[in-house]
Amino acid sequence: MALVLSGGGAHAAYQVGVLAGLAERLPGLEFPILTGVSAGAINTSYLAAQLGPFPDAVELLRSEWTRLTADRIYRIRPAHLAGSAMRLVWHGVIGRGHGEPTLRGLVDTQPLREFLGKSVDLRGIDFNIAAGRLRAVALSATSYTTARSVTFVHAADEVPVWERAQRVAVRDRLTIEHVMASAALPIIFPAVRVGDEFYGDGSVSHLAPLAPALHLGARAIVAIGPPRIGAGAREPANRAYPSVAEVIGLLFRAVFLDTLEADAERLERVNRTLAAFPPGQPAPDGLRPVELLMIRPSRELGNLASGQDVLLPPLIRFVIRAIGGQRAAASEFLGHFLFHPTYTSRLVELGYADVAAQWPAIERFFEKL
Repeated sequence: MALVLSGGGAHAAYQVGVLAGLAERLPGLEFPILTGVSAGAINTSYLAAQLGPFPDAVELLRSEWTRLTADRIYRIRPAHLAGSAMRLVWHGVIGRGHGEPTLRGLVDTQPLREFLGKSVDLRGIDFNIAAGRLRAVALSATSYTTARSVTFVHAADEVPVWERAQRVAVRDRLTIEHVMASAALPIIFPAVRVGDEFYGDGSVSHLAPLAPALHLGARAIVAIGPPRIGAGAREPANRAYPSVAEVIGLLFRAVFLDTLEADAERLERVNRTLAAFPPGQPAPDGLRPVELLMIRPSRELGNLASGQDVLLPPLIRFVIRAIGGQRAAASEFLGHFLFHPTYTSRLVELGYADVAAQWPAIERFFEKL
């Protein structure tokens, strides 16, 4: 069975609440295959590296999320931004200057790198593979060299890798840099070098989010994704010209939502097609039925962030307000960066409550396995 965790910045706290609800009701729950992308890669790597039972790992992860603050994830350095802006002007307008003219992200993610270095000992992955508790861990990132989706696979030797159009799997020993690369939101976070290439957020090119789990042999998948479009949505109070934050939030939504929904629909179509085959007739091209459980928030996570920009450090709050991030219509954008115990604890609680509310369907899924 595989666990698939998608992106969404601070919204990934919801995943932890779901996992806590599952672990409480299914004490023996284990996921031999773990895959993650973007902020989901952070949760995936943390769970994969823990040496204890899965419920204990989830509880530790929940403790981390409910204490997390923005300054442990990213920081804004005014001098760095000013210097980068000057270089851009010098290169772009005057056509002179030395060094690289590009701005390496709007924020500095060194705090996240330090947090992961202290909290996640990825040597535990090898131990769990050797103990038979893990089959594979896969994190996906976008190559800025080839524009392909690259899935880094840390797995037992017998686990195969794959190559398809615009996506490839690479066998590698996962490091903090792989996690950072998968979670590096384009433009906002700086690109991360892994090997000879620079990478960014895996969600950008991850057109088939369920594919890594399928390639790694999963016959059942639990995927925790964003809400369906319109779930708990509200009509805007006015139709003012959209702010930069609103536009970016819409782009984030398209990246993190559309591909997972589309891939889930494709898998369901394959399952229906295979179910129509006569008994004993082999499936074409090695296809196999795969049970899928999609757990989605019952509410728009962004709506929970509305008006909560006051929780952010002053400088970060100033920058977010400068691009309209305090508007109610920009709550989707704000929610991605709202790393604060008040907000993330609400997301964890919602995930936990949603498991209870959706338990009949969840229970039927696990009874079939």
